[in-house]
Amino acid sequence: MTKYWTMTALLLMAAGMSTGKALSQSPLSTAEKSVSSDRIREQDKFLSDDQLEGRYPGLRGGELAAQYIATQFALEGLTPAGDNGTFFQQVNFVGMKVKPAETSFTLESEKGKPVLLKFGDDFVVTNQTLTPVTTIDAPIVFVGYGATAPEFNWDDYAGVDVKGKIILCIVGDPPSDDPKFFAGKALTYYGRWTYKFEQAARKGAVGALIIHRTDLASYGWDVVKNSNSGERTALRDDANPRLQAASWIHLDVARKLFAMSGLDLDKEFAAAGQRGFHAVELPVRLKATVTSTVRPFQSPNVVAMLPGQNKASGKPDQAVLYTAHYDHLGFVPGMPGDNIYNGAADNGTGVAMILEMARAWKQVPPSDLPHSVIVAAVTAEEQGLLGSEYLGQHPPVPVSQIALDINYDMLLPIGVQQEINVNGAQRTTFYPEVQATAKRFDLAIVPDPRPEAGSYYRSDHFSLSRVGIPAFSIDAGTLYEGHDHAWGAAQEKSFNENHYHNFSDNFDPQWDFKGDAKLVRFGIDLGWQVIHAPHTVEWKAGDEFEAARKASEK
Repeated sequence: MTKYWTMTALLLMAAGMSTGKALSQSPLSTAEKSVSSDRIREQDKFLSDDQLEGRYPGLRGGELAAQYIATQFALEGLTPAGDNGTFFQQVNFVGMKVKPAETSFTLESEKGKPVLLKFGDDFVVTNQTLTPVTTIDAPIVFVGYGATAPEFNWDDYAGVDVKGKIILCIVGDPPSDDPKFFAGKALTYYGRWTYKFEQAARKGAVGALIIHRTDLASYGWDVVKNSNSGERTALRDDANPRLQAASWIHLDVARKLFAMSGLDLDKEFAAAGQRGFHAVELPVRLKATVTSTVRPFQSPNVVAMLPGQNKASGKPDQAVLYTAHYDHLGFVPGMPGDNIYNGAADNGTGVAMILEMARAWKQVPPSDLPHSVIVAAVTAEEQGLLGSEYLGQHPPVPVSQIALDINYDMLLPIGVQQEINVNGAQRTTFYPEVQATAKRFDLAIVPDPRPEAGSYYRSDHFSLSRVGIPAFSIDAGTLYEGHDHAWGAAQEKSFNENHYHNFSDNFDPQWDFKGDAKLVRFGIDLGWQVIHAPHTVEWKAGDEFEAARKASEK
């Protein structure tokens, strides 16, 4: 606590105050007091209106949302930080939608009859090469969990060449109870399906089959099926290697595939989780045709900033970045009834919060901003964190000059929070300040309730982490003023089961945005400390993103 109050004294002095003056007189206090829950409410109400048609990237609704956000930034007097002096950072995308009737997967063994798979029920697939048609005839290689993790002395690709082949792997991490080995029960990035596709492509495979299992994935097959039935989006200009067939297969299909190879699925799963596992080429080939509708389009990130005085003087910046994704799932043409995914909670709330944050930060005199404050509403989060990935690759200031990203994603407006989850903050040198600030805001920090689901890797802060920027999201716990934990847990469960990614995620006039306003003030307070700190924020030694941070600083 002594360290924290020392930091507070330094911040007050940096704001042109003596430590004897009241905190209420500081620019920080002025900014925080200006935050209005009613303004957040009205922003969310508009962003989730039917006129915005679910804010799908590259369609009318998404463009309207981007224009609206940029207008709000302009009205508040923020500096454009996009392309060519605008608020828009245009991102080139390609949408790929599989044509099920023209797409086929067949498993052929050296013995026995071919097994024809059914799209949706047995497999889903995306052609990452962004071509209308691709055909494959290649052997299948079982590579266990498909992970190459030198820090754990683990390489599922050791001793096998998968170039031109199909890899078969299990979703999730090798099983562990040791926090120092694949993070124990928590999911590492090695367990995420995105990593498995990326690593397969890096190794030269033409395709990948991820075996789904509900307990390992933390979601059922229907989630996989529904997420891959519509259009899937990719960055057009991504130079990384791509798969012709990035696929999932149902557990029952995997069982058949192993049986065709004279192997038992349960035994192979068990072996894959043990040291000494060796990849094996199966006596089965995948013959596939993937036919897709290809839709090139653009959708912008909307980026604004308040330039810091150091930036004006040419000195290195130490900026704080706030992010929230404005896109959602669009609408279903021709569907009777409510056919719009309005996304009022996901993520109308987060965007409304950073708009109010931008307005509040503008109350701070420029002379009290030694470093920059950047606010970015990013696109295509629902398509795989693509807008934030592009932002990380093309930041408005160099990556090394962004000290911290704080992300807001789906903060249910159901009351005033007394708990928060800041998963990832504990991995940074800034965590003591996060803890002290949370205490002053009467917010208890609670751990990630489902570490096995790998939530850290599922929101936009992760894209910034990958390029080295310390980053985390501010999420609510389950304790709210006037209620117990059971009530909060029930509200969260009800939303996730009935409204998340559903047509019913609509604006509710009964929603209480006071808690969202509180978390905006909390974020402003953290950002103030970042831009006034004597040293920039870093990842703790040994963290998986430390190397990227050091590389950015060279």
